[in-house]
Amino acid sequence: MCDRLVIIPTYNERENIENIIRAIFKLEILFHILVVEDNSPDGTGQIVKSLQQEFPNQLFILERKEKAGLGTAYIAGFKWALQHHYEYITEMDADFSHDPKDLPKLYKACAEKGADVSIGSRYVKGISVVYWPMGRVMLSYFASRYVRFITRIPVQDTTAGFVCYRREVLETIGLDKIRFKGYAFQIEMKFTAYKCGFTIKEVPVIFVNRELGTSKMNSSIFGEAVFGIISMKIKSWFQKYPQKK
Repeated sequence: MCDRLVIIPTYNERENIENIIRAIFKLEILFHILVVEDNSPDGTGQIVKSLQQEFPNQLFILERKEKAGLGTAYIAGFKWALQHHYEYITEMDADFSHDPKDLPKLYKACAEKGADVSIGSRYVKGISVVYWPMGRVMLSYFASRYVRFITRIPVQDTTAGFVCYRREVLETIGLDKIRFKGYAFQIEMKFTAYKCGFTIKEVPVIFVNRELGTSKMNSSIFGEAVFGIISMKIKSWFQKYPQKK
């Protein structure tokens, strides 16, 4: 039984999905994959289902009726992972902005080096972003610094979406209480894990802008990440967090 799962949320990723799945299955360490598919009109789901015939015991799909936000997709995936008894659950994008070859590093940070949460970090060693417009790089970098200043969590890349969680983290933090649906979901997950007393380790990675398909990033997503954080921080003053056992 493999205890490692990679969750990949998809919406209109037909150009990337087969390649990312095959790249993960070529790794020396075995990972299972769960694709959380939001009824993509471009046929992404059909591609995954066809690949399941080739990888029947490694590749799984969770189909949803509509696109309902990145956060809800991951929450659904996390619940599926817990129900199926995985111990190490990693979230990543389908578009190769996260290099599959870095998956073993995130896994080992949790399985061998004592982390409860490991983050594929763009900013732990300077700025490691390739092919992004400079304006977007600066917006992302200073958004992460802003979040760190408000929340006081010891994480350089607070908005990172390449993250491995030990099972206990997802069982403890209360997935139904996570309220952000966009990219601020990534911040809330890290903040909650930190408040629950879990150890967070950043692993340096290089983030590469997608070559195929269309980015889902927009100004409203950054707005949620920036302005919603203040209310999250204030709420935390009056909230009791369950603690790591």
